[in-house]
Amino acid sequence: MTSTERHERFRELHGSGCFVIPNPWDAGSARMMAAAGAKALATSSAAFAFTLGRPDMGTVSRDESLAHAEAIVAATGLPVSGDFENGFADDPDGVAETVRMAAGAGLSGCSIEDTRMTPGNPAYAFELAVERIRAAVGAARALKHPFVLCARADGVMNGVYDLAEAIRRVRAFEAAGADLLYVPVPPGAAELKQLLAAVTKPVNALAAGPLRDLSVAEFAALGVRRISLGSQVARVTHAAIRDCMAGMMRDGSFAALKAGASGREIDAMLAAGSAGGENG
Repeated sequence: MTSTERHERFRELHGSGCFVIPNPWDAGSARMMAAAGAKALATSSAAFAFTLGRPDMGTVSRDESLAHAEAIVAATGLPVSGDFENGFADDPDGVAETVRMAAGAGLSGCSIEDTRMTPGNPAYAFELAVERIRAAVGAARALKHPFVLCARADGVMNGVYDLAEAIRRVRAFEAAGADLLYVPVPPGAAELKQLLAAVTKPVNALAAGPLRDLSVAEFAALGVRRISLGSQVARVTHAAIRDCMAGMMRDGSFAALKAGASGREIDAMLAAGSAGGENG
C-alpha cells in the first residue's frame, strides 16, 4: 500500500465490523504479525520499553518513540497507529505537536492518554484532559490525510478513578471530536458493555485481564470495533524467555527449546510480512 492507501485503509477499518490490531515491538515481530493476517499494527509503549530494558510509563522519550514508530511503519505495508502515552506533554499545544510529528513519521493514527507521567500516574484534571484531546483532534483534522485519533481514559486501569468517571471522560472526548474511544481493562464484559452503551463513536478494547476470556466474535457481538493487544504478546514472549532460562539454569534442562519455531518457518513469515501483510 502507498502511504495514502494506508491512511485511507485505517480509517475504513474503523468504520464498520471488528478487527484485531496487534502490537509489535520490532521489525521482525511486525512482519510476523503481518504474515499471520493482521490488517493493521500499533506500537506498544510497554513492549518497546522492554526492548530498551526499561519499565513502561514515561521512560521512553518522544524522539525514541517516533523513531521506533518509523521503523514499524517501514517494516510492512500495513497502516500503523502509535501508542504515545500522554502525548509526551502536559499542555494541549505540546500534545498537538506530538500528533503532527506522529503523522510525519508515517503513522495513520495515535492514542493519547489522560495520565500524567509522574509517580503514581495520576489523571489530568477533567477539563485539562478534555482540552488536550481537543487540541490533538484539531492537529489531526488539519492534516492532509486521514488520521485516527484515539482518546484513552486510563484511570480505571491505573486505579485513580472508577468506571463512572471513565465514562464521563470518554463521552467528553467524543464530544471533543476523538475518532476512537478507549478505556483499558474495565472489570469485565458487563462493564465494557456499559461503556459501549454510553458512547456512539467506535470503541477499542484491550484483550487483557478478564477480557482475555472473550473471543473476537464475542467482542464483536458486544459492539467493539477494535481489539488491541497492548504488550500482551510481548509478555508471552518474555514468559518464554523466563521459563526457558529457568529450565536451563535451575533444572539443567533444555526441553523447553523444543517448542521453538524453525528458522525456515520464521524466514518465510518475515518474507511474507515484508511483502505487505494483509494485501501482500
